[in-house]
Amino acid sequence: MKRITLLCLTVGFALNLLKANNYQPEFSVAGFYPLEHSEREVYNFNVGWRFKAGEIAGAEKAGFDDTKWDVVSTPHSVKLIPAEGSGGRNYQGVAWYRKQFTVDNSLKGKLLNVYFEAVMGKTVVYLNGHKILEHLGGYLPFSIELTQYGVKPGDSCLLAVMTNNSDDKNYPPGKKQSTLDFAYHGGIYRDVWLIATSTIHLTDPNKVDKTAGGGVFVQYGEISKTQAELFIATDLQNETSSTQTILVENTLLDAQGKSLKTVRTKVTLKANESQQVHQKITMEHPTLWSPDAPYLYKVATRLTTTDKKSLDGGITRIGLRKAEFRGVDGFWLNGAPAAQLIGGNRHQDYAYVGNAVPNSQHRRDVQKLYDAGCRIVRVAHYPQDPSFMDACDELGIFVIVATPGWQYWNSDPHFAELVYSDIRNMVRRDRNHPSVLMWEPILNETRFPLEFALKAQQIVHEEYPNAVCTADNYSEGVADNYEVVYGWPKDVGKFKQSIFTREFGENVDDWYAQNTNNRASRSWGEQAQIVQALQLAKAYNEMYPESRQFIGGALWHPFDHQRGYHPDPYLGGLMDAFRQPKYAYYMFQSQVDAEPMIFIAHEISAFSNPDVTLFTNCDEVRLIVFERDTLVQHVMKEKPGMPHPPVTFKNVYNFNEMRELPYVKKQWQQVSFVAEGLIDGKVVCTTKKMPSRRSNKLRLSVDNAGQQLIADGSDFIPIICEVTDDEGNVRRLAKEQILFSVEGEGDIIGDASIGANPRAVEFGSAPVLIRSTITPGKIKVNARVLFEGENTPTPASIELESRLPDYPLVYSDKPQRQFRSTYSDAYQRQLSEEERQKALNEVEIQQTEFGEKK
Repeated sequence: MKRITLLCLTVGFALNLLKANNYQPEFSVAGFYPLEHSEREVYNFNVGWRFKAGEIAGAEKAGFDDTKWDVVSTPHSVKLIPAEGSGGRNYQGVAWYRKQFTVDNSLKGKLLNVYFEAVMGKTVVYLNGHKILEHLGGYLPFSIELTQYGVKPGDSCLLAVMTNNSDDKNYPPGKKQSTLDFAYHGGIYRDVWLIATSTIHLTDPNKVDKTAGGGVFVQYGEISKTQAELFIATDLQNETSSTQTILVENTLLDAQGKSLKTVRTKVTLKANESQQVHQKITMEHPTLWSPDAPYLYKVATRLTTTDKKSLDGGITRIGLRKAEFRGVDGFWLNGAPAAQLIGGNRHQDYAYVGNAVPNSQHRRDVQKLYDAGCRIVRVAHYPQDPSFMDACDELGIFVIVATPGWQYWNSDPHFAELVYSDIRNMVRRDRNHPSVLMWEPILNETRFPLEFALKAQQIVHEEYPNAVCTADNYSEGVADNYEVVYGWPKDVGKFKQSIFTREFGENVDDWYAQNTNNRASRSWGEQAQIVQALQLAKAYNEMYPESRQFIGGALWHPFDHQRGYHPDPYLGGLMDAFRQPKYAYYMFQSQVDAEPMIFIAHEISAFSNPDVTLFTNCDEVRLIVFERDTLVQHVMKEKPGMPHPPVTFKNVYNFNEMRELPYVKKQWQQVSFVAEGLIDGKVVCTTKKMPSRRSNKLRLSVDNAGQQLIADGSDFIPIICEVTDDEGNVRRLAKEQILFSVEGEGDIIGDASIGANPRAVEFGSAPVLIRSTITPGKIKVNARVLFEGENTPTPASIELESRLPDYPLVYSDKPQRQFRSTYSDAYQRQLSEEERQKALNEVEIQQTEFGEKK
């Protein structure tokens, strides 16, 4: 982007002048990626909001004293909660945000828009004490054009935002949180941007309210391996006081940015007029998009004067693919029968922070889901963050986009009108994503009238001709009208459409107690996790009936998440709320024929099962037990059925027999399982599992999907602390608390009040979330056990470095530093490694010989 300076009182800003050595993903802003020399300027408006929860009289006024309020960055959580924070423990009510800024003179002649990606609940926005906007709903964007209210360069401004996530039946979702299966985490929980454009500019589809219009909309004609037809609709507006003649230029670029084709159209706009310009590009032998090869082209849109002076522009990423639902013949992709669509649903909340998740962690979720073998995500039950959608495009996961709603219908006609508005705006926001496969425009698990179901489908088709709508087959009007129906394998033959299961995997005793063997906290350990994994394997197997009419299903729910109506979190995830894997993660992963893999679901502990279960995508497995016994099994695949069923070796392990090796024969190094995966008789992957002998040291690792922490005051990165023995084997039965501290340009999210720091070790590990400051630099994270002694695990440290943000930061108030625990010197001295080993050898000899020799 163009390097400019925006002064905002005591301004802070940063430019991305340096690039990290490793790949750093890009994220769109208001639908566009940056286009060089386009004259569109984007600023990060997240930093330096003054915040206070509660109803506060006069907080909207320009002269209100907010000096004692906290200074925060968005995305922001009104209240941090424990990692297990279900049952209505999150904050509900009014919360205020106030931001002071001054518009720099360099922006003279520009239109200034403050773009909110989402704010939870009912939002009221004030500019310099005057109410200018009220917005209902917590999942879709809205924006404010400052220049419309007389804001000029040099003006000092106050933006005050009142948010309210209290129960309100008048707008969707509408259901009380106390009866809700997720939570309305409050606040400005997604990004806020300041976008400066020319007075002749591309419009915002979520603002101009044009059916199938606004911004840039790319649709497709014929798509095949030999040819692709693109139809590009560009909506532009002239906000000058005179007639203007403009060139609309669209260039198709390949993934590396090479120009392939360009089309130009001259258009004349009267004062304050807008028009939609239609253009077509035909290309030969395109590279097609699929989950296995998610190739992305770019459409670079540029508005110029007739003498080629840039006015506005941006890049839209697209994927060329042909998706067909052929009823009983199933789902076809790019002209061929497609593989079964198996994936999961996704709520957006995360441990501690609720919904206030930065772009990096949305992308990390997509990477985790893809690595787990998910190839489709049904968003639950609302549109997701734009960065999540960007990542699905890039990494190769299909998406079913759902309108906000869950088990609630209000017969007031105004409620339906608000749902219809949500449907239009979710389509307008997400229509260019190649990952979007289907639209779910109805309210989840809700009894609504026939008129609503038909109108919802009609709106989707108006906004996106030839779009595919899906909903439950038992809902009014769906079975007779929608392009795909939600159902089960048992429904094959009952409908003309293709059938997809929206939520599979649940096995509860009843919906009050909700006891079930498909849900297991990672902290419950090995036995619970193996029961969960095998139960989910059974449910997974049911997603592969013989008929092609049944096209797949989405697991409920790949991540543990918080809920309103139940005291327990949902614990059926393949991963916990920090995205740490359970055994079920590897079962899912083994169903995809990507890279050969094999996983041993056994810890060789004193309490481990006699049976040893392995998950693999190979044809044959070889298990070598204690370096002496070699067992072999072929993977018993059945048709129909899941691609790679679990493999279980019966009665392999007995602790009482195993202990003879280390205790009697002094051969503890032989206590191991080695698993080999074979394809066509050749070993293609191998893994080794050893028991952890004793808690000896801590080990830290960064779990951020290869992304570097961004110094924008809101990005965070998970650090995982594991308790290991001296060989590095994780001590799954460790019962420690880990105290973290941080040095440099990072802060710890949460403290002891929510169980964040110190953090209890569960199944061998304890995570900590490290948030960036607004200064790029080195960060050192330290970990030690809370109560130290001569023979407690030794501490660990890890260093990382945050990078400059991609867009300038705009703030007048610098965010406050958060929790930064420091070590106390008042703890027991620890032995050195040499001293410890000497002492332990002596103890082992003494214990073996039943007493100390005199």
